[in-house]
Amino acid sequence: MRTLLSLVAASLLLVSSANAQIAVKGDMVYTMAGDPIENGVVLMRDGKIERVGQFDIPAGYEVMEAAVVTPGLVDARTVVGLAGYLNQPHDQDQVERSSPMQPELRAIDAYNPREALVEWVRGFGVTTMHTGHGPGVLVSGQTMVVKTIGNDVQEAILDPATMVAVTLGNGARASSGSPGTRSKMIAMLRGELLKAQNYDPESGTDLRMEAFKAVLDGDMRMLVTVERAHDILTTLRLAEEFGINIVLDSASEAYLVTDQIKAAGVPVITHPTMARHGGERGNATFEAAAHLRDAGIPFALQSGFEAYVPKTRVILFEAGVAAANGLTFEEALASITIDAARLLGVDDRVGSLEVGKDADLAMYDGDPFEYTTHAIGVIIDGEVVSTVVR
Repeated sequence: MRTLLSLVAASLLLVSSANAQIAVKGDMVYTMAGDPIENGVVLMRDGKIERVGQFDIPAGYEVMEAAVVTPGLVDARTVVGLAGYLNQPHDQDQVERSSPMQPELRAIDAYNPREALVEWVRGFGVTTMHTGHGPGVLVSGQTMVVKTIGNDVQEAILDPATMVAVTLGNGARASSGSPGTRSKMIAMLRGELLKAQNYDPESGTDLRMEAFKAVLDGDMRMLVTVERAHDILTTLRLAEEFGINIVLDSASEAYLVTDQIKAAGVPVITHPTMARHGGERGNATFEAAAHLRDAGIPFALQSGFEAYVPKTRVILFEAGVAAANGLTFEEALASITIDAARLLGVDDRVGSLEVGKDADLAMYDGDPFEYTTHAIGVIIDGEVVSTVVR
């Protein structure tokens, strides 16, 4: 296997300027914007991709080398940065359970870019995450899109307010009080959306109404965590009633209602392939992504949320399982790069290796979906943020 090479490998760890000129050579370069390039080169300058193809590397570039080069991976749904690896109350900010409905809670106010899990997933090639408030109550808060860099949240942000996170079904039932049934959940949501339709920002400040108004106006989408087919159809009815843009999250029984999802034009961030198939996910399938592909429904994969340490899965391995259960290699890779970026609305900057896009890429010493392969280098905004010399 090829190893990570550089003029001085150790010195690359100290590269911190986006003005650095770096060339990455790959036995195979997957740009996700066309056919893979054998013996390809990616040039980076000033934090952006300067050139991609087969050519001799100009003088003045620090050279790195790998067996496989891909765009930086995009995790389409996680709680990393709000949920921490210690699994203790002080680092668990993904769900606030004091109220069933809190769309005003902003991910930006809880995200910790120094959380150890951010660095950990970055070490596998993840450079962009859609993170924020997770499932567990009816409306848990907002999500955001970040890069896996920075000591300050402002350094990490791609989109500070992406979606409002909603949970329907058993996951939103209150342990006591309301909502206790599905009908109550929808009634509560409809009531708040009706109020937001008549909300006048000039009359005062109501943070809850402002969040729902942003959904109604199309400034944010509603991310609905839902599993069962009948709950998926209820979600589609709600979206149609209010004319709002939604994204289905997890949706383990989506394959039972693909015609309706396709007709509604709704994308799906499908459940992690290795999520436990129990409870409302009792009818989940490893072939979920393949079913969505066959139906022509836009989708992306996610690492999701774990209730135990370390609170996250690795999106790279989730895609590997999807590739073993109906997706081709490139379809699986697309689901955690360009397709995920497109679904999140950040594909103008990340998700593929194209001239002018952010210089985010991952380097591997073999097949990225092979468990024994190592991510030997990660670059974000033209900066080397992770290297492993083997």
